[in-house]
Amino acid sequence: MDQMFITLLPVEVCCGLCSQTPMKKTKALIGDAGAVFVNAFTVTPLCCPSRSSVLTGQYPHNHQVRNNSLAGSCSSARWQKGPEASAFPVHLSKQKYQTFFAGKYLNQYGRKEAGDVGHVPPGWDQWHALVGNSRYLNYTLSVNGVEEKHGDRYESDYLTDLIANRSLRFLEDRSPRRPFFLLLCPPAPHSPWTPAPKYQKQFADVKAPRGGSFDKPGKDKHWLLRQPENPMALSSLAFLDSAYRKRWQTLLSLDDLVESLVNKLESIKELNNTYIFYTSDNGYHTGQFSLPIDKRQLYEFDIRVPLMVRGPGIKPQQTLQAPVLNIDLAPTILDISGTDLSSVDVDGQSFLSQMAPSLRNGTTRPFFLVEYNGEGHPTTDPACPTLGPGLSQCFPDCVCEDAFNNTYACVRTLDPQNDLQYCEFADSESFVEVYNLTSDPHQLENIVKQVDPAVLQSMNQRLIKLQSCQGDSCRDNNPAPYKSKRKAL
Repeated sequence: MDQMFITLLPVEVCCGLCSQTPMKKTKALIGDAGAVFVNAFTVTPLCCPSRSSVLTGQYPHNHQVRNNSLAGSCSSARWQKGPEASAFPVHLSKQKYQTFFAGKYLNQYGRKEAGDVGHVPPGWDQWHALVGNSRYLNYTLSVNGVEEKHGDRYESDYLTDLIANRSLRFLEDRSPRRPFFLLLCPPAPHSPWTPAPKYQKQFADVKAPRGGSFDKPGKDKHWLLRQPENPMALSSLAFLDSAYRKRWQTLLSLDDLVESLVNKLESIKELNNTYIFYTSDNGYHTGQFSLPIDKRQLYEFDIRVPLMVRGPGIKPQQTLQAPVLNIDLAPTILDISGTDLSSVDVDGQSFLSQMAPSLRNGTTRPFFLVEYNGEGHPTTDPACPTLGPGLSQCFPDCVCEDAFNNTYACVRTLDPQNDLQYCEFADSESFVEVYNLTSDPHQLENIVKQVDPAVLQSMNQRLIKLQSCQGDSCRDNNPAPYKSKRKAL
């Protein structure tokens, strides 16, 4: 029997949010009913490059989407002619899947320079894509290539609910003779954090968690982490607490969406034949190392994402430890669909064997690449004249979250013997950060000066190989070469 799919890809859900108060229904209906991956990561902590990796199964250095701008190839003509034309929905379409997309696609999607709203990526039968970045009200959709404007009326325009309603209609109207695939990308909990009216008073006393690296100085880190005021100003604390609270409020509508989908699948007798994936494109920080709010950093709070899956052959109540990446989603979905993975150009690998070993044999990876290209403005931000050019995302209190030289690559090692991160910056300092997450899970101490030089050299060589890997070479699962020198870490 053909397998059905629903993949939920909300925007910048940090890993902790999936298991805490807002997402109770989602955890019960997907996580408790299937597998929770506690070590799921994005290979790049920014919207457009990460979403491009989800669609292609490739690292950014292969699909070449570097940031959220057209110049960085986000939904650019080059993207459309190349990686998008062979993204995994194209392969599902060739297998006669009925495909449906709704919500945020890529940050620059729908711009005139990027094909306008008339551009519908190949592989999609039904297309309801947001033009531009996340919004909840007052937005424009491309509906199968035709512009559709929406206002600020909650009942008809609230985007999370609109995605829910149109997906339910698609399931009702589908042909029962062909399998289906839905990719749903609601804006929650991305800014501008507009909760549904019925949820605007929820979590009135909630504040961002104060533990771990919250408001800790980044004294031994890259210069961008050394520049925030510490301790944080009261205005920054108030701002991030408000953002955190509103993010939770927006997630309640997403939780309702999940419940409505599961109920619909049950009513049409397809629930037991459908794989449901819940994940996100990147993590998020609220106050860690005195950075108010954003993503883009190499630390766990920005690169970890939630991942829960239920479906045929997946036993309930599983908690899985092996690392899984967002570039693994495409090959996993294609693997389940029956696609010959040897015919698909991906860097990731199927994780079907992890969550359903009765269906597939497979191996896990002990290490992987995280890469990011920093962005900055060529001129000084008028609101922060003392900072100079080359910076971006400077808010509030002129704390900047990004810069041209916030460009880095990391090799992240995670196996039974090692829990390590080694990162190199492309800057004038050739700055390096190294963390032993077994003893320092919050990455408070950069131990680069304490590590045996031979270990650093091994990490450097592994990083160089990963930065140029493609396809099979990205899945090289040779054991880490520095296990025997663990005492140096």
